[in-house]
Amino acid sequence: MLKLAGLKKLYLMGETSVPALKGIDLHIRPNEFVAVMGASGSGKSTLMNILGCLDKPTEGSYLLNGKEVSHLNDDELSFIRNKHLGFVFQNFNLLPRYSAVKNTYLPLKYSAGRPEDGMDKAARMLELTGLAGRLHHRPSQLSGGECQRVAIARALINDPDIILADEPTGNLDSTTAHEIMALMRQLHERGQTIVMVTHEPDIAAYAGRVITLKDGRIISDSPTH
Repeated sequence: MLKLAGLKKLYLMGETSVPALKGIDLHIRPNEFVAVMGASGSGKSTLMNILGCLDKPTEGSYLLNGKEVSHLNDDELSFIRNKHLGFVFQNFNLLPRYSAVKNTYLPLKYSAGRPEDGMDKAARMLELTGLAGRLHHRPSQLSGGECQRVAIARALINDPDIILADEPTGNLDSTTAHEIMALMRQLHERGQTIVMVTHEPDIAAYAGRVITLKDGRIISDSPTH
């Protein structure tokens, strides 16, 4: 499903070239749940940005469903993000004036089809994430865990091939964090492929495989126990 070969990323700082990724080789298969770990500056955020088609590598290959995406233009990358990828962020990124169901519906706003069908699907996604009774609440009326459930529902709305989760429990207390991870595991058991960045070993343990980065390289790649 996802294959990286010789992936490198350099950033220019004035006249100095700073390597963020130094040759990443990685293969993620359908229905895997992968956690990416590493200290600050290890390259994990850069890697996630490239996987999410939010940034382009300086060198190397990125195949998504067998298609080379590393050299596509911005419009083509935007299409892939909308149709094939779902994003879950640490800060939820919900629009405060919109209800839960409207926030969930947003990725469908410019898609073909009737808006009412999209709203029905948004309601189903919220039911799947345990928020059937909170459809019309705004983010200010929801707890942090509920806001993250809305964000997960929004990530699922386009039936993505892969969910990319960047520190999805970073703003949650430990009890709520484990509730969210239990939900992520349920989605994985339903067949969803998930790649998640986290710095917490107990959160990474929910995944089936843990990749650790250091100084822009993969230093370990092993199944969880």
